[in-house]
Amino acid sequence: MKFEDLKQRLRRDRGMVSVTLGIPADALADLERVAPLRGTSNAAALMRAYIGQGLRQDLENLEPRS
Repeated sequence: MKFEDLKQRLRRDRGMVSVTLGIPADALADLERVAPLRGTSNAAALMRAYIGQGLRQDLENLEPRS
């Protein structure tokens, strides 16, 4: 990912959109249990971290190497 793109993604004031996501109850319970161990405040924050991590990986794989 280009440095400027990364800088934009790390900004705290980016707009947010709410989505509804159905996940199994046991998966949510696991997220709530793991969240404090990963340094996040709750399951939603941990899900955002997981999504961001996977998305950055995929975007990096899509961009041609220079």
